[in-house]
Amino acid sequence: MGFCLSKRFVSILALSGMAGVLLALFLLFGPPKMLARSESPDFCASCHVMEEQHTAWRHAGAHRSIRCVDCHLPHDNTAIHYTWKSIDGIKDVVVFFSGKIPDPITLSRHGRQVLQSNCIACHSETVSAMDTTRICWDCHRQMNHKLTGIIAD
Repeated sequence: MGFCLSKRFVSILALSGMAGVLLALFLLFGPPKMLARSESPDFCASCHVMEEQHTAWRHAGAHRSIRCVDCHLPHDNTAIHYTWKSIDGIKDVVVFFSGKIPDPITLSRHGRQVLQSNCIACHSETVSAMDTTRICWDCHRQMNHKLTGIIAD
């Protein structure tokens, strides 16, 4: 009997794996431009409670030409990028549909590390002679979505 349960478990595991691969292939190659659309700022604002942040980003000078994922997701390699995109996306969906949206919305520890790394990567020439262990937005408070366009104290 133990053998039957084990065989059944392996079958379920194999079917789950195949379903996961098919879902990944569908999302990557399925609906036209779905992946590109899911990386647009309008997509982020459409299913999140990020209207205020999105509006602030729209009025954010030089940064309004970049996408949310350019700052908020890692770019070390494609697999890490999409892994974190999936983790963050699932977390955001769960938080949104559970109704347990924090006020104010804040970055996770991982999100802070990613954002700091991306700031340094994009502005590498400018920060090459600076202490990059300091958090960029401690000095550049106006880059906080809620303070964009406002002179911060």
